[in-house]
Amino acid sequence: MRQTTLSLLALVAGVFAAPAAQADITIGFVTSLSGNGSSIGIPYGRGINAAYEYKKTINGETIRLIQLDDGSDPSAATRNARKLVEEEKVDLLIGTATAPSTIAMAAVASELKVPMIAVSPIGKLPESPEQWVVSVPQPASLLVKIVADRMKRDGMKNIGYIGFSDAWGDLVYNGAKAAEPLDDIKVQTNERYARTDTSVTAQILKVMAARPDAVLIGGSGTQGALPLLTLSERGFKGNTYGTVALVNPDFVNVGGKAAEGIQVSAGPVIVAEQLPDEHFAKKIALDFRAVYQKTHNIPTTDGFSAYSFDAWLIFANAAERALKTAKPGTVEFRTALRDAILSTKELPGVHAVYNFKPGAVTGVDERALVVVRLTGGAWKYAP
Repeated sequence: MRQTTLSLLALVAGVFAAPAAQADITIGFVTSLSGNGSSIGIPYGRGINAAYEYKKTINGETIRLIQLDDGSDPSAATRNARKLVEEEKVDLLIGTATAPSTIAMAAVASELKVPMIAVSPIGKLPESPEQWVVSVPQPASLLVKIVADRMKRDGMKNIGYIGFSDAWGDLVYNGAKAAEPLDDIKVQTNERYARTDTSVTAQILKVMAARPDAVLIGGSGTQGALPLLTLSERGFKGNTYGTVALVNPDFVNVGGKAAEGIQVSAGPVIVAEQLPDEHFAKKIALDFRAVYQKTHNIPTTDGFSAYSFDAWLIFANAAERALKTAKPGTVEFRTALRDAILSTKELPGVHAVYNFKPGAVTGVDERALVVVRLTGGAWKYAP
């Protein structure tokens, strides 16, 4: 009887103590572990796992990370985002691997009033009275501007373009067109292909018919190599250019000799060990590589995993401030976290120094980019 009474007293004490216990901060992460976006979605997933190992608690609060696969399908990304918010009650969304799916997730975040950090470019904010979404990657306009500056330095005038027939292809093409008057180039073609296509011969023939000095690739991952393979088969000898979306082991392996010499704009983390010691990204980028190696027992050789890591740094920095005014799991904390993200100032990451403000989806400047060249199957700093 005495034991039962003590047990009941202990149970009651536990019930009354429960409200004082600290609540988990719950993060919902979506990526493409399958489907045609998996060659970049898998690195995103590895990056978030490394980030979680890097920082698992904030001000004594434990972080709970829930990860879902969207199969490279925008509809699945939408369902996943709703599940994470409505069933798991997440405080923040992070994702996903392709631009169309990221845009779909952002719409849900805005509708349900949950902050979201996008790890793929989204171009513009969803229609919403309030801003709930920011994007980590360098915007396509900036990525292409840096490439166009390099084209000008290399003496390129007439440019052929081939890219995906989706939002990412649009973003790269529009960035190239915007750079025309600034860098004295002319984009002669606008050829497109689907991420699932196995041939781009017809498109490349049209590109080569324009007799370009160089070709700009608006693809990503494995499928980004397809135009280069076809250009090589057709004997193209001009320069080739692209963006960080091509910095991926699968692209290098599939592209082989056809990809050699391509120059792309990329975050400094890609060539961390080659950076000057005073560069803002060098120390944190080497820290990222170390925790990635420890987490996965392989080195990181892509830029996508690093976007997930930077998203985590932005979240952690904002959460430290948001926790001063609200508790995780509440509407008030979501709002405080959103406000803290939008007031981020001069936060160094592995890709960029981040400065966010209301009304702007991105928070990076030209410090976020270097030009790298694929040489001998490895990316080399090309200042």
